[in-house]
Amino acid sequence: MAAEDATNNNQYVVLARKYRPQTFEDLLGQDALVQTLTNAIKNNRLHHAYILTGIRGVGKTTTARLIARALNCTGLDGKGGPTIHPCGVCENCKAIAAGRHIDVLELDAASRTGVDDIRELLDGVRYKPTNARYKIYIIDEVHMLSKGAFNALLKTLEEPPSHVKFIFATTEIRKVPVTILSRCQRFDLQRLSIDTLLQLFHKVLNSENIKADEEALQMVARAADGSARDGLSMLDQAIVLGDGKIKTETVIEMIGLADRTQTLDLFEALSQGNVDKVLKNLEGQYKNGANPLIILQDLINVTHMLTKVKIVPNALNGEMLSENDRQLCIKLSQSLSVAVLSRMWQMLLKGLSELNISPLPMDALEMILIRVAYSANLPTPAEILEQVKKNSDSIVINTKESFRAAPEVKASQTAEVISINKNIPVDKPQDKALVQPQPTSEQDKVLPCPFGKIDELVQYLEAHKKMLLLYALKNDVSVEDFGNWHIKLALSEKAQTDFINNLQKVLQEATGRSWEIEVRKGPVGETLADKEAAVIEADKRSAAENPLVKAILSEFKGARIDTVTRKASASGTSESDDEEEQEATSTVNYDEEE
Repeated sequence: MAAEDATNNNQYVVLARKYRPQTFEDLLGQDALVQTLTNAIKNNRLHHAYILTGIRGVGKTTTARLIARALNCTGLDGKGGPTIHPCGVCENCKAIAAGRHIDVLELDAASRTGVDDIRELLDGVRYKPTNARYKIYIIDEVHMLSKGAFNALLKTLEEPPSHVKFIFATTEIRKVPVTILSRCQRFDLQRLSIDTLLQLFHKVLNSENIKADEEALQMVARAADGSARDGLSMLDQAIVLGDGKIKTETVIEMIGLADRTQTLDLFEALSQGNVDKVLKNLEGQYKNGANPLIILQDLINVTHMLTKVKIVPNALNGEMLSENDRQLCIKLSQSLSVAVLSRMWQMLLKGLSELNISPLPMDALEMILIRVAYSANLPTPAEILEQVKKNSDSIVINTKESFRAAPEVKASQTAEVISINKNIPVDKPQDKALVQPQPTSEQDKVLPCPFGKIDELVQYLEAHKKMLLLYALKNDVSVEDFGNWHIKLALSEKAQTDFINNLQKVLQEATGRSWEIEVRKGPVGETLADKEAAVIEADKRSAAENPLVKAILSEFKGARIDTVTRKASASGTSESDDEEEQEATSTVNYDEEE
């Protein structure tokens, strides 16, 4: 990695500038970008516009300058062409690296956002480059250009002269108009992993001959959040604070981190529900300068670490785990279940938003951790359900007696469900409703109506996907009489004007003859939808009387019966005078309280 020359030998150059990548080999974590550019240069398929996006400090502007050097490098003999390995010694390479090349123009869109700035920049597009092979325009933070500036850029960006290349950089790709994006080749620069950052730190510190604690470097790498520039800036600060050496204590003080050992002790106390120990630990960390937000984030990190080890035991051998982390995982992974860890994860994550809006962060953190510690001794939903089953006199929900008290449920209403659950063949109205020749008046007297009940018509509409008509039949009318080629119904004002015509058309198609439809306008009585809702509510009330369901509802605060499904009994269907005797299974939904 080549270091940038300082303009003055006595002037200090920060690490982020001094160790800025000078070649594509130095560009860390962007293998896809390098491979794409390599192939483009090799096959002479260079795009006229590139847009680079990613978080701050991952190398967008640096990459733009590297591309400019790669396209304009002339080699040691001055006769070379575009290359993925710029020489760094020709006049073009040195001028671009120093930021003084006349044909490589850099614009900061944050300070020059107007249309006049872009027009002034584009005035030089029609002129060929003075010294370089390509005239290159690098626009940083391009998303900050005004709407007028983007519009001024569009036409030139779509059809630029062959000697012009555009390279845009932005941290907010969503703010760039799609008309600009569609004219550019896009590269998403990835966050650098902790391992990659550590490799960079070791390389820089070896070059600077500076010693550092490994744990301190890991803290800086985590705090950098994938940004090489942020990480090197923090290293600079840690070197100054540590008087030439990077120490763990210095980094903790500098970033406001909690002591990792104390954090692990705090998590162990939380998992054991020891509130007194939790508060004492928290008070000690706060006195030592720990940031409440950092403490909470560290606890979330420990929760994730333990859950990962619980599910994937091999993760215990990971290089990123310190010895203290490893010992805690070994100690707690056996006693804490995934369900408990998931509950802690959810509560700690929810605490982040509470901490951010609280005027007193430390007080908010104490309340969050008290809540987590209190929940540590609570059983999980699965454990409660298992205990309820053990204590219950009845395991199987059989509410056939209870359903006798419910409103009458005809066999036609449950025939389709019985057929699905028990494979019992049932004559469905759609099997009968075949299109028949128009009957004569003599046949009318003896031909039975295919639809004996309104429920059979409903099933026919469901089977043939007539959903709009089905919805209107259930909700917009009340059927007062049905059968023998005659329907009498009350029509509500919200019904569609073509409802009657559509209904007549479907009946004609299904039965082969027209029906007599008698319409009464006025107040609508109980609709089919109302009847179905009443049956469902009655089923829920009946199911709620079952001993096991009662026990579940009492144990789970806020629990409710969501659905009740009817199915045939084990011996088949046994008919009675009023209704079929059936078993019913209920589905209970609940919201767990913290």
